[in-house]
Amino acid sequence: MGIHLNQALGVHPQALELRVERSKVLASNLANETTPGYQARDLDFKAALQHEMSTAQAGSLGDLGGEQPDLLYRLPNQPSIDGNTVELGVEQAAFAQNAADFQMGLTFLTAKFKGLNMAINGNG
Repeated sequence: MGIHLNQALGVHPQALELRVERSKVLASNLANETTPGYQARDLDFKAALQHEMSTAQAGSLGDLGGEQPDLLYRLPNQPSIDGNTVELGVEQAAFAQNAADFQMGLTFLTAKFKGLNMAINGNG
């Protein structure tokens, strides 16, 4: 009887990968705060994770496999005159929340690995 890591780790590896992708998008928004006409983007994490879970259930390995999740345009609360839709406070809050969620995902994954290690070594 073998251990299938995809089943044992659940959705956590895919969630972390999506968090990394979202961090890149949010960092790009922050970097282009003063670029005229720049349109802020974001990743719908919940929809992307749902897609990853359905792909994994269909028999795929469940990684992004080079496929980029769909990016959405962020609607600004106060549009700027130059057409830039990046709002510094909104982007910083989204980035901080995403970082905290990434850390939480790492914590869950660490706990899974500790549990697997205990099961393999006969401690659990």
